[in-house]
Amino acid sequence: MVFELLENELNELVQVLPKSGVVLLSGDLASGKTTLVKAIIKAHGIEDSVTSPTFSLMQIYGKDIYHYDIYQIGFDGMAKNGLFENLFEEGLHLVEWGDENLEKALKKNGESYTLVKISPSKNGRKYEVISA
Repeated sequence: MVFELLENELNELVQVLPKSGVVLLSGDLASGKTTLVKAIIKAHGIEDSVTSPTFSLMQIYGKDIYHYDIYQIGFDGMAKNGLFENLFEEGLHLVEWGDENLEKALKKNGESYTLVKISPSKNGRKYEVISA
């Protein structure tokens, strides 16, 4: 599924994303990963301030929405920090910079996930949604 949306149209995409499970967000720096997370958090009725957890690695919103940024540590760092195991807990897990190693580990453990690839387009951003 592919969407081409402006920031104020993100709710259209949010409606097709899972309400729980693992969602990997992929895209270049400043592609809109955290902006999409903000839209997801808002759609869940949570008014918290959303920032990228680049240095804290994980933020929790509400009771069960987890937001990870593994740009600096990759999957190996995520595993070493015990964050990989968190993905098997109840809730919605939004992972910025999820890489191929994380995808392989999820598949190996029988965990399904949704991948959202974000790229620039002439009219906003392109969001390619892939269920795996």
